[in-house]
Amino acid sequence: MNFRYFTKKIFQSIITILIVLTISFILFRVMPGDPTSMFVKSGVDPEVAAQIKANYGLNLPIYQQYFVYIKNAMMGDFGTSFSFKKPVMEVIWNRLPNTLLLALCAQALAIAFGIIFGTVAAAHRGKKIDVGLLSIALLIYAIPAFWFGMVLIVIFGVKLGWAPLFGMMTPGLRNVSTFTYIKDVAHHLIIPTITLGLAIFGSYVMIMRSSLLDVFTEDYINTARAKGFSRKYIIRKHALPNAMLPMVTVIATSIGFIVAGAIQTETVFTWPGVGTLLLKALTARDYPLLQGSFLITSFAVVAANFIADIIYMYIDPRIRYE
Repeated sequence: MNFRYFTKKIFQSIITILIVLTISFILFRVMPGDPTSMFVKSGVDPEVAAQIKANYGLNLPIYQQYFVYIKNAMMGDFGTSFSFKKPVMEVIWNRLPNTLLLALCAQALAIAFGIIFGTVAAAHRGKKIDVGLLSIALLIYAIPAFWFGMVLIVIFGVKLGWAPLFGMMTPGLRNVSTFTYIKDVAHHLIIPTITLGLAIFGSYVMIMRSSLLDVFTEDYINTARAKGFSRKYIIRKHALPNAMLPMVTVIATSIGFIVAGAIQTETVFTWPGVGTLLLKALTARDYPLLQGSFLITSFAVVAANFIADIIYMYIDPRIRYE
């Protein structure tokens, strides 16, 4: 392992997290009102209002608020949710596994079909199959996820009755076996997974196709052709491993962003994840929960980038031995 490269990436991630924390601190203090405005109404005793603000540390000078905020955030303390009357982290951790389940299933679907379609399109560059696959990818990429989700609900949920219309499990389902529970969740997961997976599928197709086309121009590919290897062998053994280098970074980064980007899909299907939680917090002006959700999704993106850099170091010898 290149220790210098590893240390550099850790330092960059820490700096990025501090910047995110600072932006979050500023952002939620320039919004109209303050975090206690939903409690402190007109006509409330000024002493009561002052005590509520003191409880949230809003009576301190702004620089002291900042240092207290950074200290608490580093310890995983984002305060108490106004809506749930529970610690913010407890509320988020109860929902995060649901979002990760949806996001990872959608990613697996998008990666598999993105790599296959991108490889086939690049292998038949300029032909009808290339134009057709690229057109499909661009069309799907341009369709909003929420609109596509509603179309799938109407077709497979309302018209055909094959899929549930909402939720993560059947209402009223209690005291069932583990197999029945998993089967029910999987049944509810199918359409949201397809919706979110197709929302990112198009970008993988285009990136994979572009990466392979660049690899096809390399000298070692021409050498392999001169040796008489078949096209399938060259693509499988020489082109794909090298074309996957930029895909690794894109996939890892996308995993971080998809946690934050699942809001539309979760809202359409009433999926009980961080996305619907964020929307509820916004509607209820639950500032601690909003801030905690924002930070968790931001940390997910930073962590995904860090993991991508480390994986890239292992699969690219140029970085490993520099």
